[in-house]
Amino acid sequence: MAKQKRRTISLALQGGGAHGAYTWGVLDRLAEEEDLDIAAISATSAGAINAVAWAAGMTADGPAGAKAKLEAVWRGVSNSGARTSPYGALSAIAFAYASALQSVASPYDLNPFNFNPLRQTVESEIDFEAVHASGILLFLSATNVETGRVRVFGKGEISADSVLASACLPQTFQAVEIDGQAYWDGGYLGNPSLFPLIYSGAPRDVLLVMLNPIARPGIPKRAGEIQERVNEISFNASLIGELRAIAFVQHLIDGGMLKEAVLKKYRRLNIHAIRGGQDLIELSLATKFDTSWNFLTGLRDQGRAAADAWLRDDSHHIGKKTSNIDLRTEFLDS
Repeated sequence: MAKQKRRTISLALQGGGAHGAYTWGVLDRLAEEEDLDIAAISATSAGAINAVAWAAGMTADGPAGAKAKLEAVWRGVSNSGARTSPYGALSAIAFAYASALQSVASPYDLNPFNFNPLRQTVESEIDFEAVHASGILLFLSATNVETGRVRVFGKGEISADSVLASACLPQTFQAVEIDGQAYWDGGYLGNPSLFPLIYSGAPRDVLLVMLNPIARPGIPKRAGEIQERVNEISFNASLIGELRAIAFVQHLIDGGMLKEAVLKKYRRLNIHAIRGGQDLIELSLATKFDTSWNFLTGLRDQGRAAADAWLRDDSHHIGKKTSNIDLRTEFLDS
């Protein structure tokens, strides 16, 4: 019997609060593919939590360990949310009240002792020695508060602090300080960052797991709807910019417009996408703070179904070409 040829990919995981449980489902399904290797992950916020859980679990017990660790981490998120705000299962009224309060008081006022329930989950569930031993190239993005530039934490820099920095919403938590520098959520400048996957020697096939819809029909008119759309646009801006740049470079390559000396500096990426943002488009911004177990596992099941569909319909393009996303039409010509 011929040995099955292995397929190697990179992952790019968006952030999205509790909606990151959708990505949990995607990873849970990918873990069941015996011929699929994930060699690199660039991730932000909730994506960063999924990334380190995957890496630690793979080191401990391969794909089964990755599946178990992802579930344990999200169970921890749910348990911590049941005990504390703002990660609790907020009602629409409670979320509106919390948002109004945050508009007049900062987390330095509301949470002077800087308690973050996510820290307990990350520190108790993730073995960072195992993360480093996984051999997976990891890149976690955060926003440097003072410079306004993206900081990508890579080899030797992945820790509980870098994960929490990547997931630090400034309206909710005090900035995370690492080596004297303060960081906020990476979603503002790299959601997720794609450039590390270009220059690190990572697999050129990149599976992008999106949690925020890029397009949303209709003009928002209510205050809450406007806030939600501004949030989506803000947290998609950096990704759209990078995809536009990739589309432009590939256009130059295809047109033979790059000299050989320049061409050596660039390489073609095959981009594949699981568009969770479209699957979750009917969910409100408030649900990104809903960590009730039933809600999280429902998102997980949606992510599993989406990954299953991608594996069935598009994964045969790995190693050959971009599959289900038209970079030029969607990001260059638009």
